[in-house]
Amino acid sequence: MTQVPTPQTFQEAYAGEAPWDIGRIQSAFAAIADHVKDPILDAGCGTGDMALYFAAKGHQVTGLDYLEEPIRRARAKAAERNLKVDFRVGDATKLTELTDRFNAVVDSGLFHVFTDDDRRKYVAGLAHVLNPGGRVFLMCFSNEEPGEFGPRRITRDELKSAFATGWQIQSIEPNYFEINPNFKGAKFSEGGPKTWFVTIERRT
Repeated sequence: MTQVPTPQTFQEAYAGEAPWDIGRIQSAFAAIADHVKDPILDAGCGTGDMALYFAAKGHQVTGLDYLEEPIRRARAKAAERNLKVDFRVGDATKLTELTDRFNAVVDSGLFHVFTDDDRRKYVAGLAHVLNPGGRVFLMCFSNEEPGEFGPRRITRDELKSAFATGWQIQSIEPNYFEINPNFKGAKFSEGGPKTWFVTIERRT
């Protein structure tokens, strides 16, 4: 059922077939890759496929996840492919503690895991680490996805409210998450869970 995940939730997912771990970048992000300028922060990078995709294009990339296991796997992939990514274990609700600055943040399935309070902390952290004119490319579960299994469903109004001050939402478009075919934990919409793909510019 819909819930705010705990670290144990994710640890258990990575012990099996995590539904979001598809072994490659989500197609929605590949489609906008030419608009993503480095340095890039992959917030909630998991096992690193999106960060490595951008690194292979020659970008400077930092990948952040708060569990050690996916970061371990991400670093192993980087070594195997001879790609350089700064993979870190860290809390995305504490981005205000970073001294790094970025021109883009990519978020594939992180925004929707937060409580209301942590969501505010996360958005404040995004404002802290993004250079003026930098953009967030974010994909989250949509309220149009039926059922209750998985993360919180997010509405357009919630997105607009979260990024109301100091941001300009450039687009909110319907999309979907591609799912690991070996995941058998639940049924989603045909083709994958319905999502919003959002592009947001940091104004001030």
